[in-house]
Amino acid sequence: MTSAKKKLQLQFAGTVLLAVFAGLFSYPEVLKFAPPAYNAISRLKINLGLDLQGGIHLEYKADISNIDSSHVDEALQGAQDVIERRINAFGVGEPLVQTAKSGNEHRVIVELPGIKDIEQAKEKIKDAPLLEFKEEGEPDQSTKDMFDQINKQAKEKAQKVLEEVKNGGDFSQLAKDNSEDPGSKENGGDLDFAKKGQFVSEFDEVLFEKGLKSGEIYPELVETQFGWHIIKFIESRGEGDEREVHAAHILFAKHDPYQYEQFIYKDTGLSGKNLKFATAQYSQGQGLGEPEVALQFDDEGTKLFAELTKKNLGKQIAIFLDGELQIAPVVQSEITNGQAVITGNYTFQEAKEIAERLNQGALPVPLTLVSQQSVEASLGIESLQKSLIAGVVGLAAVTVFMIIFYRFLGFVASISLLIYTALMITIFKFSGITLTLSGIAGFILSIGMAVDANILIFERTKEEIKRGRTVQNAIEEGFKRAWTSIRDGNVSSMLTAGILYFMGTGFVKGFAASLFIGVAVSMFTAIVITRTMLRFLVSDWIHERVWIVGIRKKDVKISNT
Repeated sequence: MTSAKKKLQLQFAGTVLLAVFAGLFSYPEVLKFAPPAYNAISRLKINLGLDLQGGIHLEYKADISNIDSSHVDEALQGAQDVIERRINAFGVGEPLVQTAKSGNEHRVIVELPGIKDIEQAKEKIKDAPLLEFKEEGEPDQSTKDMFDQINKQAKEKAQKVLEEVKNGGDFSQLAKDNSEDPGSKENGGDLDFAKKGQFVSEFDEVLFEKGLKSGEIYPELVETQFGWHIIKFIESRGEGDEREVHAAHILFAKHDPYQYEQFIYKDTGLSGKNLKFATAQYSQGQGLGEPEVALQFDDEGTKLFAELTKKNLGKQIAIFLDGELQIAPVVQSEITNGQAVITGNYTFQEAKEIAERLNQGALPVPLTLVSQQSVEASLGIESLQKSLIAGVVGLAAVTVFMIIFYRFLGFVASISLLIYTALMITIFKFSGITLTLSGIAGFILSIGMAVDANILIFERTKEEIKRGRTVQNAIEEGFKRAWTSIRDGNVSSMLTAGILYFMGTGFVKGFAASLFIGVAVSMFTAIVITRTMLRFLVSDWIHERVWIVGIRKKDVKISNT
């Protein structure tokens, strides 16, 4: 056996194995006689899009009030990209994430096919927090005014409750309903016995110097650094320095902006959109040194971070996720290269968790959920089945056409077409691509292009046979001469599909991705699989039977040699 023949046999065997592999994964029902294999393979399913199986539609309002008008589109695109990463969107354009404008509001629309639980859907989105870098600063006047109003209302409420107590109201119940002292609230405001000096001075003055009697309510509000107190004297014991007083109180807390991190740090303009990535590492590499979190900013972020570190040496830069303080490292030196490390008493796992949270937080605009709904399948199972039946009928019609016009060559091409279909289904299953109606359209279109390639080859092959070449030589020449046309046509189609995918959104991307994959696979089956099968099957037996490839013998102008 010659090496060329042995090589051909190996290629044909590989083609058969590929066909069997694709056939089993695309139609595992043939393995029902072997339950273990059937159960393993049948777990792989094609993910159907929102239009084929229904799902969840979520609509978020984007808050762009703090974003410069020239950067709104960029920020919205960033939000879209982050959400797509959060829900692991890829493949045929589903899940669908897109931006839209409704009046003066900007929206981010998310469609998740196959998910019936809205809470589950929102869970996928909510972990995309707003990441902000803030510096130390004073609360602005509007914040101070807000807290002044809050404290005024608290004092007014305290005065009303004091009047209610003085008029015989149940002190214990009023304390449970109103007191903001968690230590005594459950006990009806009871503070138990305490010596002088255990309370703030204003409190001590009332309890130890005003000469209150058992059960007496102090008739005025007592203001301390903590707020306004309604004080009830219960009893005392001991004398002199050993004297203890048993009292109860109702506290209406005084709120101060300095109690809250979000009011003592101010915006810097540096946000998650400027963070390329964060990663956990060891300070000396190779698992040596202390665990730390490394940050890498983009060009704009590098400039902003350099300015920020320069003017905040020795001060904190706080990192917030969704308004919650995560960490506030102290700036040790000016950083101009956009690379920073956050050090602390971390384990490596803690550093890794911080890095993961920062990477998830690259959402450049705050989002508020404004609309949610379950979407029923627009086509449904019945329509999907009809579409599949139409596809099978179309495939059968193409097969009949190929066999009538090209006979044996058409029969081999039809087998390749079946292998192509099985390969595409297998790719859809293995890749996790979500198939939408537009994706099916791209798939069907690529079938037509696969047939088109075979027609080019076979027409050239027939011309060569009519000129007197043997069938084997004519087939080789047909593939050789048709290749450039097939290559140029398919490459242009793939380029077009690529442009549609990167420039389009949603269902356009679904069509483009499916078409791109389909064209690539169809070119492989037309050029490699069909050619291998014809080389293996065509031999001397066919030379005197040119009718079997669709040519009348009288049309062969020169005798075959």
